[in-house]
Amino acid sequence: MGQRVLVVDDDPTVSDVVRRYLEREGFTVELAGDGQRALDAYAAERPDLVVLDLMLPGIDGLEVCRRLRAQDRTLPVIMLTALGEESDRVLGLEIGADDYVTKPFSPRELVLRVRSVLRRVVPVAVAVEMFVDGDLSVDAARRIATLRGQALALTVREFDLLVFLMRNPGRVLRRAELLQQVWGWTFGDQSTVTVHMRRLREKVEDDPAEPRRILTVWGVGYRYEYA
Repeated sequence: MGQRVLVVDDDPTVSDVVRRYLEREGFTVELAGDGQRALDAYAAERPDLVVLDLMLPGIDGLEVCRRLRAQDRTLPVIMLTALGEESDRVLGLEIGADDYVTKPFSPRELVLRVRSVLRRVVPVAVAVEMFVDGDLSVDAARRIATLRGQALALTVREFDLLVFLMRNPGRVLRRAELLQQVWGWTFGDQSTVTVHMRRLREKVEDDPAEPRRILTVWGVGYRYEYA
């Protein structure tokens, strides 16, 4: 049985097309047409990834994302958003979605995004890679990050972003480079990087407003500095 994907969309045509493309690639697909059914399906099936439309009847996609994140911080979530819903898209990323695809979209693109996100959470045999910055420790191979001995609740993208930053200390990293190296996108909305960086600072900085680890290089990007 392939990895399980829960597709949540109230448009049966969209759901059916996405299901067929994902099943063709070997995924096992469950469909849900509204927010409550999505939450019920998650509880029953425990999928490996959720494709979630923001505009849902009843419980909307943003609230579904909040509730899923409350239950599992590491569950990969890819949002489906309409082209003009930038504010909702940013809010979804702030809540913890890992990626987004704007409608209308290519089903092939969505399959690539699903594969890209899942590749980052499937355990593989890799060499031990540890990063230690004072009271912050990151085990890249086991995907565990701790601050002052307490495990950090990082999403898939937040963890990947932190590892990439710590692998490249002192380098000024442009948003476009981060988008390509961490998200695997050759183009896209760079505000995605900004939102994730803000969320990451809230988790690893003592004072996110005056960061000492993740520094902004105004007009260019970011730089990681070890203590």
